[in-house]
Amino acid sequence: MINSRRSFITKAAVAAAMTPFASLSSFGRGYEEAIDKTPKKSPPSDLKITDVKCGYIRGSLFVKIYTNQDIWGCGEGVDAIPGTYHLVKNFGNRIKGKSPLNVHRLFEDIRKSGFFQGAQSGMYIAVLSAIETALWDLAGKALNVPVYQLLGGKFRDKIRGYCDTALYQRNQPQPKDFADAALRAKNMGFNAMKFDLDQANDPNKYDFYNWTASPGELQRMYDQIAAAREAVGPKTDILVDMHGRYDAVTGQAVAKRLEPLNLLWLEEPIPAENVEAYKLITESTSTPIAAGENHYLAYGFRRLLELGAVDIVMPDLQKAGGLGEGQRIANLANLYYTPFAPHMVASFLGAMASCHVCASVPNFLILEWQSYFHTDPMFKEIVKYDGEWVKDSFITLSEKPGIGVEINEEGMKKYAIPGVPYFE
Repeated sequence: MINSRRSFITKAAVAAAMTPFASLSSFGRGYEEAIDKTPKKSPPSDLKITDVKCGYIRGSLFVKIYTNQDIWGCGEGVDAIPGTYHLVKNFGNRIKGKSPLNVHRLFEDIRKSGFFQGAQSGMYIAVLSAIETALWDLAGKALNVPVYQLLGGKFRDKIRGYCDTALYQRNQPQPKDFADAALRAKNMGFNAMKFDLDQANDPNKYDFYNWTASPGELQRMYDQIAAAREAVGPKTDILVDMHGRYDAVTGQAVAKRLEPLNLLWLEEPIPAENVEAYKLITESTSTPIAAGENHYLAYGFRRLLELGAVDIVMPDLQKAGGLGEGQRIANLANLYYTPFAPHMVASFLGAMASCHVCASVPNFLILEWQSYFHTDPMFKEIVKYDGEWVKDSFITLSEKPGIGVEINEEGMKKYAIPGVPYFE
């Protein structure tokens, strides 16, 4: 297109030179020179992946995909990512030279080629999630649209978030600590907040290896959440997480005992593997049961939904398969009229990436937001974003091309894990 336009201008200039108004030819030459000097991206069909690099910070993997144009994409994976540097490079070699715009195709190429390498869950899918997310970011930048537009558009401009209060049980917090944390979250503008109930060093525990909670543990759990409810009143949503550290008997007991406190949900009272046990708990209580943080790919959610084993699905999009897979999980859940509420323990890059998916599906309920965004300066240093992060419990969806959040390699470098190659 550029060559044909240049040819037209050149011919017009030559024709002008053959008239009494030959000075007009200088206009043609000037315009042609201006075209040559203007930065241009080649057509999308010419866009090719040239390299994939990564860096690690605490529990996150950050991936950057480079192309033959001045465009790159960033993605993040969490939890199941330690020791995966060579897996990232392996995936990078599989997609080099290919168009990053074929996001679903590249995702399937990597997934299907890894059937015997662990491509069902765990590290393989967590790393693939980071790669897939970076491809969406890259595609959005190349086509000059936000990721939600590539996912089919948006249902909402703002994404409701709940604050994980990070009141970790290892410090044996008392009911008053729960009340104080609830008020802090409410004063920060949040209308929903989450608390952890699992406490490995609870003095009421009879046996460290037995998953059944004692009467003293059950009372401690109730007293803590009751204090939080009393502090914030009936109109604030309270969520409770048990991190999959108890058995079905305890899950049923806790869910039943907390019914008067009107929780938005009780999260992962038991480990992820036994779907039938989840169904027993869900059917035994009016407290909504949520799970999905430790399930992978849409396949991992199929039986949960078919059995009605949970009331709410909460995949972690930074390890369940990425943004496209997150949307597939949400759409699958929508067929069962089940709310979609992603787990999120990543950086603000991961939070905003999740927001694009949350905006693109009708059955979105709420997204996890971490209190460490407000207390740990590292999270401001490792990304670049010039807008407001959250206000009154809502995150405004970015309208910038791609995800809208960039990683800051310089700011990130001082937090990089020693001994692991850093964006090399």
